Amino acid sequence: MNLRQLFEFSLVARRDEPALEFLACDGRLESRTFGEIDAASNRLVHVLAERGFTVGDRLCVHLPNCVEMIELFLACVKLGVIFVPINILYREREIAPIVSDAEPKAIVTVGDLEPLARAASAAGEQERMPILPLDGDAPAAIVYTSGTTGASKGAVLTHNNFAANALNLITCWQITSADRLLLPLPLFHVHGLGNGLCSWLITGCRLRLLERFEHQKAAEAMLNFRPTLFFGVPTIYVRLLDTPPDAARKIGSGMRLFVSGSAPLAAQVLEDFRDLFGHTILERYGMSETLMNLSNPYVGERRAGTVGFPLPGVSARLLDPEGRPVPDGETGELLLGGECLARGYWHRPELTAERFLPDPFADEPGARVYRTGDLNRQR
Repeated sequence: MNLRQLFEFSLVARRDEPALEFLACDGRLESRTFGEIDAASNRLVHVLAERGFTVGDRLCVHLPNCVEMIELFLACVKLGVIFVPINILYREREIAPIVSDAEPKAIVTVGDLEPLARAASAAGEQERMPILPLDGDAPAAIVYTSGTTGASKGAVLTHNNFAANALNLITCWQITSADRLLLPLPLFHVHGLGNGLCSWLITGCRLRLLERFEHQKAAEAMLNFRPTLFFGVPTIYVRLLDTPPDAARKIGSGMRLFVSGSAPLAAQVLEDFRDLFGHTILERYGMSETLMNLSNPYVGERRAGTVGFPLPGVSARLLDPEGRPVPDGETGELLLGGECLARGYWHRPELTAERFLPDPFADEPGARVYRTGDLNRQR
């Protein structure tokens, strides 16, 4: 099963239901149903196909969070094109190496949106294309990350990677169609793309997409939308501590789950946030090369300064420099295995061989682990 088949639980089965809210350029709040998003992405499929895109081609996208970015992602999924999001803060010096490496058939920037919309409108109400027989191991995206090595490298993420990740989070964080997700995270990053977008498209919950997090407007956005689910990073939660107590209590009264990742969350921030909003933030661990791997429990103790337990299907091992398991309480390098692992780095076979290794502890042939380079301790 590929991502399109999973997304059709919402795009087709819930086509008349409200799906997405976002602020238009003129400041008005606009909305889309799942059917409208599906139809718009179908028109883009035909535009891309007319421009020669076929399975395996790359499309680079350098856009802020916007509905068009979602529709382009869906068009790529449907056509078998590999989606390559680029950090919107990057400028020519950072963008050029990515474009050179990914070798895309085209690049979409903000200036391309209007002509792309005209071309999509000319495509009209095209018939739905048949679902391509894409294997789950087919690449869906290449997400570039500098990591600890400095040079930008592209993690090749498959349909199975995104599907396994989203289904894990939906199950372990109890995400349903009744949820209301407020998402300020950038869609060029796996936190926004893999966690936020894919979980929304599979469950059919209501999404309000923010172009970016603005702490002066955060409380107003939360009180207006009344989310039950919020994904953030530590700097966002630090800024949310400025929320007036009355507003924080109102926000907390309707909230089900606050999640933090991408960097360590200070224990004091967790405690102060709990006092203010009445919620203990759920901290988790992941990265571009492996999506989400470890999570504090939805039900049970969320321990400050920890990232919890391996998610279903994820194997996690702490090894010493000689590759031996370390005893409890001692520090070792974290190695990860399971459906979460990317296929490797695009055009980087040497680095792929260095970081994606055969699993020395697995019985089944072909099992791999990823060397994160992160030092952890089991508590």
